[in-house]
Amino acid sequence: MKDKRPDILEKAPLQYAPENELGVVFLFSHIAKRLRVRVESIRSQFPDCIAYQKTAHGEKRIRIEFGFRSSSFKNHKHPSRYCDWIVCWEHDWPDVPEKIRVIELRKYFGVGFNVWIQPVVGIQQQEWLSKVNKANWGVSKRATKGDLLLMYHAKPAKCIKDIFILNGELRRCKAGWRDGYCYAGLIKRICNLDSPIFLEDLKQHRILKTSSFIRRNMQGNLNATEYWSYLYEIIIQRNPKIKKKLLKYAPERI
Repeated sequence: MKDKRPDILEKAPLQYAPENELGVVFLFSHIAKRLRVRVESIRSQFPDCIAYQKTAHGEKRIRIEFGFRSSSFKNHKHPSRYCDWIVCWEHDWPDVPEKIRVIELRKYFGVGFNVWIQPVVGIQQQEWLSKVNKANWGVSKRATKGDLLLMYHAKPAKCIKDIFILNGELRRCKAGWRDGYCYAGLIKRICNLDSPIFLEDLKQHRILKTSSFIRRNMQGNLNATEYWSYLYEIIIQRNPKIKKKLLKYAPERI
């Protein structure tokens, strides 16, 4: 028996978030009409689906590939020239060819954003970030537009001091702080924390001390979504004035 179960979906024909491609196909069938799409056939070979989308002057043929994650298209080495849409639960492939449209179903069924711990390394970088409201920033390649970024200022501060939102699509570019490439996007400030949340606070919390980001000592781009209710509670308790700014990102809205 599993210790955890997927997110509960609101106003959806499936009680829980899908865990495989079959769940994706099922949920897509319930939004096809909203997308002005009429499905002609579902088949076992690539692409998975042939459909037609209504336009101003008739219907346009759409070739669709289903997958739990968009990156499975790349992993299966499908030729992009034979596909128009990827329909997935989670879009984690920033390098998807421009000609392919990605339909990320989690945004249609009430699972609107993820929460990430985002390290800010170096005093100069920390001071610069504290002064700007927008920036291009390297994030996890699995982050998507609308995700929340808790900016963790590493040594010497060791605290979460700013909250940003990923406000643009990701692109692959050369990393400015290390060798190689990274995935970056436009981030926009939501608020700063007058009373920061220190690493020691998180280590002493009865639940957060067991989290993956504490076990990894806040290193790397870490998904903290499942712990957002606890983080949110601490942030609001310490910074009650920002409650209104964070209302849109309250845990019950995930």
